Amino acid sequence: MRSGTVSKKPNKGLIWLLGALPLVLLAGILSIIALWGTGVEEQQAAPIEMLNIERIILTDDGFEVRILNSGPKGLTVAQVVVDGSFWNASFSPSATIERFDRSTVSIPYPWVEGDPHEIKFITSNGIIFTGDVAAAMKTPAADTNRFLQYSLIGFYVGVVPVGLGLLWYPFLRRFSSKGIQAVLAFTAGLLFFLAIDTIQEGLELGAEAPGVFQGTGLVWFGALLSFLFLLAIDQTNSNKVLNEEESGKRLSFKIAGGIGLHNLGEGLAIGASFAAGEAALGTFLIIGFTLHNITEGIGIASPLLKAKPSVKTFLALAIIGGAPAIIGTWIGGFVFNQTLAALFFGIGAGAIIQVIYVIFKMIIRDAKTLGTASVSWINFSGLLLGMLLMYATALLVNF
Repeated sequence: MRSGTVSKKPNKGLIWLLGALPLVLLAGILSIIALWGTGVEEQQAAPIEMLNIERIILTDDGFEVRILNSGPKGLTVAQVVVDGSFWNASFSPSATIERFDRSTVSIPYPWVEGDPHEIKFITSNGIIFTGDVAAAMKTPAADTNRFLQYSLIGFYVGVVPVGLGLLWYPFLRRFSSKGIQAVLAFTAGLLFFLAIDTIQEGLELGAEAPGVFQGTGLVWFGALLSFLFLLAIDQTNSNKVLNEEESGKRLSFKIAGGIGLHNLGEGLAIGASFAAGEAALGTFLIIGFTLHNITEGIGIASPLLKAKPSVKTFLALAIIGGAPAIIGTWIGGFVFNQTLAALFFGIGAGAIIQVIYVIFKMIIRDAKTLGTASVSWINFSGLLLGMLLMYATALLVNF
C-alpha cells in the first residue's frame, strides 16, 4: 500500500455557517440597538415628520387630496386649512397615518375656477405641510372619452412626427459615404441632447418624489442598469455575423426604442398638465413636442441608408419610437407617480446613451474602412448641427 496525504473535501455545512455568521452577528447587533437604543440620550428639538401631497383632485364637491406618510413614524393630521381658513375634512381610512401608508382627504370647499388655492395640513405636533393649486379647474374623469382623447394626443405628439421624419429617408439615401457618416454624427448629436434632456427631467421629477424613495438616485440607477443591460445584449450577440443591412436595421430599432422611452416621458408631462387642469399648457406642449420630435425620425432612419427596408419596417419604427407617447399620456393623465416617472426617465437616458456608444463605434469602423478621420470636420459639423437643431426645437416647448 502507498502511504501519502489524503485530501479532505471541505465541509459544505461549515462553509455555509461561516458565510452566514457575519449576517447573524449583524442581526444581533441591530436587535440590541432597536431594544435598548444607542446609549446616547439627546432631547429631540422637534419630531421628525414627513407628509407628501401626491395629488390634488378637484371635484364638484371640493378637493380630494391624496397624501402619503414617508416619515420615520406614524403621524396624525389634526387640522386642515384652505386659503387661510380652518376647514372641515374627512379622512379615508383615517387621519392617523402609519409610515408608508396613504390616506385620502375629502374637503368640501367652494373652489373658484381659474383661481389659485392653498391647502395646508397641520399635524398633531404642529408641523405644517402645504399643497398648491395654481389655477383651479375640475379634474377630468377617467372615462372612455378621455381615454380616447389622450390616445389621440399621444398619437399626434409621438407617432405622427416620428413618421414624418422617416419620410426623409429617400433624400438621405442620395448622400455619399462621407455624407452618411455625417448623418450618423448628426443622429448622435440629436440623441446626445435627448439624453441630457431626459436626465434633467428625471432629476426634476425625482426631487419632487418622496425623499425616502430617493427619486434622483433612481434616475442614475435606471440609467446605469439600462446602459449595461443593452451593452450585455450587444456583447452576447457579438459572435453573430451580420451584414450591413441587418446591422443597420438592428441599430434603427434600438434608436427607436430609446427615443420611444424619451417620448414616454413627454407623454407623462402632457397628461399630467391636462390632469392638473392646465389645459393651455398641455396644448402648447403638444405643439412644441410635435415640432421637436420630427427630427427624431431622421435619427431613426440614418442607420438604414445602406439597407433597403420595407414599408412594414418603417411602420414598426414609427410605432416603437412614437407610440410610447400614448402610454405616457395615459399614465400622466390618470395615475401619475413622480417616483416611477423618475425611474422611467433614467431607463430611457441609459438606453439613449448606449445607442450613442454604438453609433460612435459604427462611425469609427466606417472611417477605418474609408481611410478617413473619424473625427473629421464634416462629422463634427453633423454632431453640432444635431445638438443645435434639438436645442432650437426644444425652445418651442419652453416658450
